[in-house]
Amino acid sequence: MLGSLSLPLLVVIVLVVMFLASAIKILNEYERAVLFRLGRLRDIKGPGLIIIIPGIDKIVRIDMRTITMDVPPQDVITKDNVSIKVNAVVYFRVLDANAAVVNVENYLFATSQLAQTTLRSVCGQVELDEILSEREKINLQIQEILDRSTDPWGIKVSLVEVKHIDLPEEMKRAMAKQAEAERERRAKIINAEGEFQAAQKLIEAAALMETQPMSLQLRYLQTLNQIATTNNASTVIPIPIDLFKPFLKLAEKS
Repeated sequence: MLGSLSLPLLVVIVLVVMFLASAIKILNEYERAVLFRLGRLRDIKGPGLIIIIPGIDKIVRIDMRTITMDVPPQDVITKDNVSIKVNAVVYFRVLDANAAVVNVENYLFATSQLAQTTLRSVCGQVELDEILSEREKINLQIQEILDRSTDPWGIKVSLVEVKHIDLPEEMKRAMAKQAEAERERRAKIINAEGEFQAAQKLIEAAALMETQPMSLQLRYLQTLNQIATTNNASTVIPIPIDLFKPFLKLAEKS
């Protein structure tokens, strides 16, 4: 008799344990559970210990942490008809777990596809030079579009960063030639500015010497001293042009 009663009791205990195992759920601090009861949205549960009714209730776990999504390289034709490959990384998190489950089928897949199309669209509307030089502007524009489009899904896009821009080899060579030509142009401009400043200083020095004739003689003597200190086979002595003026006048009269 005791043996016949222990078997139903054992079955009941097993059923109770199975029921509790199905009814008790534990959610981490960063998780939330969207509860459906008989197919209808009820509430958000968690974190910690929650109890559901097996067979009647269904939960969908949502990770509330910031998600880092890598956008694979996209083929883009820029506004100036240059074919490039661009990839990026998107940082976003779920703010409204109900909307992330109810308003979109798979919010991760939907966000990934939207990020890819937005990256191609934004980069295709600008020229290559703007993509390379104003990357922060491109990042902000993509982030604003994604944030606005994913708002009905309860998602907040906090940051978008364009990681790498892959250029064709012929474009890399053309840009290298352009950079080299730009450096040569700057070098010529700097050299011309130096010549201009030197000419200005010479004019100022000539005007100063004109007011003080003795300074010109001192300059002659300084030049002779510099020539004498070098190992030259010949010595050049500067002669003032005033010494030749009487001879030039005689030549004009004759």
